[in-house]
Amino acid sequence: MQSLYELDFNDLKKDSVDEVIAHNVAEFSSGTLNVDFVKQLVEGVLAKQKAIDPIIEKCAPEWPIKKITIVDRNVLRMGIYELMFSDYEEVPPKVAINEAIEIAKAYGGEASGRFINGVLGTVYRQMGEPMKDDQTKSKKKAETETGNKEKAKKEESVDKQKK
Repeated sequence: MQSLYELDFNDLKKDSVDEVIAHNVAEFSSGTLNVDFVKQLVEGVLAKQKAIDPIIEKCAPEWPIKKITIVDRNVLRMGIYELMFSDYEEVPPKVAINEAIEIAKAYGGEASGRFINGVLGTVYRQMGEPMKDDQTKSKKKAETETGNKEKAKKEESVDKQKK
């Protein structure tokens, strides 16, 4: 978000992306940041910005794109990019929305979280709510937990037999 903010605020061109990302990673990263992910996200948002900005304007008609704060505008761009152009296995839609809301709450204004939630929720509904009923991960987690419980019971039974 910091890199998108800086590029937007300073009206920098795409040829500055690598330099801006490198600066922000050095300045703000604790060393655990996945630089490839940051680069992919920033470049993806910039590549799709001409498709993303009209979606923002459509879903927030009272707010022309230039009237939206820079933080909120770029959080929306990231969120919409992840909703529409990312791999749902990597970033499920609800995770993309929740992450965008949390970023907006942390770095935006008092109403940013609600604004981001409203706009991204509208985009998500207009997309047909992909993966809304996907229980795959929670189902796998439940199966794993059930398997672990059964395994623990077997081990306990073996331990009792040994005693």
